[in-house]
Amino acid sequence: MSVKVTSYLWRKYADHLYTKWEKTILWDMIDPYRRPKTFTPLVLIYTAAFYTGVIGSAITEQLYKEKYWEEHPGEAVPLMKPKFYGGPWRVMRGDVPPMLP
Repeated sequence: MSVKVTSYLWRKYADHLYTKWEKTILWDMIDPYRRPKTFTPLVLIYTAAFYTGVIGSAITEQLYKEKYWEEHPGEAVPLMKPKFYGGPWRVMRGDVPPMLP
């Protein structure tokens, strides 16, 4: 009984491999004619990340201004120092904030 079951299982496995091989040959022939993958998800992720950064920086700058106005009422708010850039930078109109310590 065990020999029959074993040979049956091996035969089923061989049939599976053969049909799998046939399917691979078929899809390899069709593959060059497939439509290319879409970039829509990637574009959506990049767009969402960009606008998240824009909104985050606007909120950060507004909080900076409110804090400055609480400490110095009635004064003009100086430019905010860049958070993630420590190198030299130039301001066209306005005062350059003091260098980071």
